[in-house]
Amino acid sequence: MKKKITITELLKMKKNNEKIAALTAYDFPFAEIVEDSGVHIILVGDSLGMVVQGEESTLPVTMDEMIYHTKMVSKAAKHAMVVGDMPFMSYQAGMDQALYNAGRFLKEAGATAVKLEGGVTVSPLIKEISNAGIPVQAHIGLTPQSVHQMGGYKVQRDEERLLSDAKKVEAAGAFSVVLEGIPADISIKITKTLKIPTIGIGAGPDCDGQILVLHDLLGLNRRHLPKFVKQYVNLGDMARDGIKKYVSEVQSGKFPTEEHCY
Repeated sequence: MKKKITITELLKMKKNNEKIAALTAYDFPFAEIVEDSGVHIILVGDSLGMVVQGEESTLPVTMDEMIYHTKMVSKAAKHAMVVGDMPFMSYQAGMDQALYNAGRFLKEAGATAVKLEGGVTVSPLIKEISNAGIPVQAHIGLTPQSVHQMGGYKVQRDEERLLSDAKKVEAAGAFSVVLEGIPADISIKITKTLKIPTIGIGAGPDCDGQILVLHDLLGLNRRHLPKFVKQYVNLGDMARDGIKKYVSEVQSGKFPTEEHCY
């Protein structure tokens, strides 16, 4: 039986140069598939706003929605670490609110850890949440919750700021950090500087691990895909073909047949 992925295990993987595989998932069936495939970390991302709810950004997603989806994923994850993504305004309004909402992911939803976006500015929150016994994954670089402030989804190239953010979140107690939309030459410097694992998404091959949005990987997202996405299979077209055959057989009377009757 596979052992549960823990923070200690992730730190050991970085030390031994073993790559960490992470993916998003938002419900029980897909989380079960991801779990069975050997992924180390399942992030219940606020990206569900775009890939599940059809929103234009992650900003509308609520805490209650995140708890609902994380709870489903946690039921399927026996081996992988489940990380709950703290949505917009679940931690920005103050320390008390941040602690309470972070605690909900562990207490109500069965997650092991939470993720929040930002570097230097959120490091005090990371410290307090970590001190409360709640593991925190940081997220720097392109932070989707700040899309309006950044003027869009742009690659982040300020090396000095990014290195400062990375060092601050590590010092605050983060057990790992997601690097998003960062040039590879900067990501490798961050990865070599930190003792905690870096998980890249659009940050080059030299991070300690990689993460993608599940629906992008599986070909279920019909919107524009970022350059960093690799589509491994096109389930969207396969599903459409299957459903079209079903509709055709219903209309022609080919389904159901005698074998489908009681």
